[in-house]
Amino acid sequence: MKLWQKDGSKINEIIEKFTVGRDKEFDILLAEYDVEGSLAHAAMLGRIAMLTAEEYLSIKKALENMLADIRAGHFQIDAGVEDVHSQVEFNLTKAIGEAGKKIHSGRSRNDQVAVDLKLFLRAEIQKIKVEVSALFDLLISLSNQHRQDLLPGYTHLQIAMPSSFGLWFGAYAESLTDDLEMLAAAFRVVNKNPLGSGAGYGSSLPLDRKMTTELLHFSSLNYNSVYAQMSRGKTEKAVASGMGFIASTLSRLAMDCCLYMGQNFGFISFPDELTTGSSIMPHKKNPDVFELIRAKCNRIQSVPNELSLLTVNLPSGYHRDLQLTKEILFPAIEELKACLQMTMLMLSEIRITKNILDDKKYEHLFSVEAVNELVNQGISFREAYKTVGNQIAEGGFTFHPSRSLKHTHEGSLGNLCNPEIVEEMKQVLTKFNLS
Repeated sequence: MKLWQKDGSKINEIIEKFTVGRDKEFDILLAEYDVEGSLAHAAMLGRIAMLTAEEYLSIKKALENMLADIRAGHFQIDAGVEDVHSQVEFNLTKAIGEAGKKIHSGRSRNDQVAVDLKLFLRAEIQKIKVEVSALFDLLISLSNQHRQDLLPGYTHLQIAMPSSFGLWFGAYAESLTDDLEMLAAAFRVVNKNPLGSGAGYGSSLPLDRKMTTELLHFSSLNYNSVYAQMSRGKTEKAVASGMGFIASTLSRLAMDCCLYMGQNFGFISFPDELTTGSSIMPHKKNPDVFELIRAKCNRIQSVPNELSLLTVNLPSGYHRDLQLTKEILFPAIEELKACLQMTMLMLSEIRITKNILDDKKYEHLFSVEAVNELVNQGISFREAYKTVGNQIAEGGFTFHPSRSLKHTHEGSLGNLCNPEIVEEMKQVLTKFNLS
């Protein structure tokens, strides 16, 4: 029996299978949050006298027991039950009788699933934030540790100017601060309460939406009941966009590592147990982990577009199309967390090649240093550029640059500004606090 099913009515099994789709698979992830939302809703119904004190206490106790079962892994959605919302109500009614049937007063499955998603996404954003913060700390540590270890810098994949591992690691650390800014913006979109908007048009019951907002630790409400439903899809896309920024950073870092591990570069290496081999080439140490991080993160960056295509032509109000946002976004969340964890594991074991720039083939990296040395002597930049360029064009016979580096400005080889970057990250992390 479905929550919406009328007495004596029948449901076509093919239609039911198609409309339910993969909902049960992903609804298990929402069970904890469905009960948390129901606890807040029940407390509010008690406050406005839609439940007696006795009814509220029995509902509260039964829901708290259910929540404990969910957290212990003892909850399931039974065969024939449509979704997690139905299962929670059926279990509640089975536990306490008729009082359990009152829990749905003043709400619809539309605002019920909306609040479940918001609570779930809010919790998942917090988990991603923790993983990103840990990776940031590792990158800063590696940057400080290897600030003196020089590395060729490239533009257009051509040897360009001297860089360092300190500069390289630090670049990805700072990138993560901007990525978390985007995720923090998504967090603010998520952290608004849609509960009480019903099917999208409110309720004639005297609901206290501010109370449920406080109980669920939302920063504010989705005030307009129509917009509360319109935020479905939009909320998921905001989260996916924030995730996409993080994925972009991880993908780019993974690509660097794939290049730098290659024999033509040889800048970094990893223990054998973190690489894979070839079935016919015994010398191979393949960067499979980084290749998969790159591929998975590139796919994660497509999720906002997929969500856009799903919702692009929807009018206002709730539509069943929105059911599919879960199967697009939920697996991507797990993939991103896994990629963050694998990046942490790999970088924790990274081995840096020393004295890379001693190789004569990197001599031209110091051409700008040579130009700047002439500029410091009072020669105009254009004349200095021409002089060094002519020396290089002569086959290098007269080009013998100094390899000493005098970079002192903010963000350069000699002044990484890592303390400033750490402070920026601290400020970004405060934006994820609950109300």
